[in-house]
Amino acid sequence: MLKIDEVTNSEGFPERCDVAVIGGGIVGVSTAYELARRGVSVVLLEKGIIGGEQSGRNWGWVRQQNRDLYELPLAMQSLRRWSELSEELDEDVGFRRSGILYGTEQQSDVAQWESWLARAREVGFSSEILSARELASRIPSGRAKWAGGLWSVTDGRAEPSKAAPAIARGAQRIGAKVYQNCAVRGLDMSAGRVSGIWTERGRLAADTVVLAGGAWSALFCQRHGIDLPAINVMGTALRTAEAPGVIEGCFSGPDFALRRRLDGGYTIAVPGYGRVELAPQNLRHSVKFRTMFRSKLKKKLKIRVGQSFFQGPEASANWRDGDLSPFEKARVLDPRPDMEWLDRALHNVARVFPELSGMRIAHAWAGAIDTTPDLVPVMSKVDAKPGLVIASGFSGHGFGLGPGAGLLVSRLVMEDAPQLDLNPFRLARFSDGSKLSSPQMM
Repeated sequence: MLKIDEVTNSEGFPERCDVAVIGGGIVGVSTAYELARRGVSVVLLEKGIIGGEQSGRNWGWVRQQNRDLYELPLAMQSLRRWSELSEELDEDVGFRRSGILYGTEQQSDVAQWESWLARAREVGFSSEILSARELASRIPSGRAKWAGGLWSVTDGRAEPSKAAPAIARGAQRIGAKVYQNCAVRGLDMSAGRVSGIWTERGRLAADTVVLAGGAWSALFCQRHGIDLPAINVMGTALRTAEAPGVIEGCFSGPDFALRRRLDGGYTIAVPGYGRVELAPQNLRHSVKFRTMFRSKLKKKLKIRVGQSFFQGPEASANWRDGDLSPFEKARVLDPRPDMEWLDRALHNVARVFPELSGMRIAHAWAGAIDTTPDLVPVMSKVDAKPGLVIASGFSGHGFGLGPGAGLLVSRLVMEDAPQLDLNPFRLARFSDGSKLSSPQMM
């Protein structure tokens, strides 16, 4: 298991609140924090531990560049919140604005970056295209036949083991209630709208419920007749022991991603590679993912039979409020890492940075990445269930987008002007006949 900073449960258990937030990942804790800042009575409920699943298992990148253009304004808003959080919380979330650098051996990648950057400038973001020589000067120890690079000085990194717990503790200090090992089994409905939730501790009355359950959100929705098209991709990463410094921040190279950690090691992964398990939920949504599989992930995904067919977030949604739910049977989802990807990642890193050959793996892990057909998240009210707001399907981008998403969702709950266009994030895009966008620069 990963080591995640601890959060202490709030005392007692309330009978009611204004807003109940389901899920203690980065999006859930950020939503609870933003609502508490506004004086809202908010209760945050997590079936396991805060940050125990993908929010504590991701790469730790906080980036704006190479985002889908729908996501870019949200990423820009989120980075502003990242830069403010440590001072607001009086805690170090590990955020460092150390820049993010991409390097490639393919001229086609450079052309794609140039095209993306031209459109990104229209929404106010700018990064820098680097020539092969300019890229080599930034990473002088790199050994590759570079075609060029992409550099954003304003992007950064943060520590997944610290961020969500620190934000949850900050929410507690300003009035939010936080309960771990407290699964939410279902919604309570009255007069056609949400009136609360059923938890393993009993009923909690609430005027609004925010579902930020990550990999578990689609299963929760299915039980209530809500179709949230999402599959879970099992991604693998590792951290090394202390190693020579070849970069200060984050670097994406030929088939590897590298982040310098505060402890002197690296977090390493192979971008886009993962595993999908055959299970009822994934099979039910497979048609909607056909375009994505063909365009982006056909050669990068392994399709396997696994435990998800019988238990976990892709299993059958057949339980009642008084039953032991799937959320209690798997407090912290801890998929097995894929050693093939780890070996490939280390090989790719050593090819470019020979001084990193033979690095010792300190820990390897996997996480479930809740993924939508267009790789764009859902942040949306649910027309069929007034009082329910979904904030899920972040497709591996939730950590970097989390603080901005929390601010956006809090405004959605409060019915304030959202500042950003919510249309690309609406749940109805999957059912109203809209043509889904093809996954872009992600």
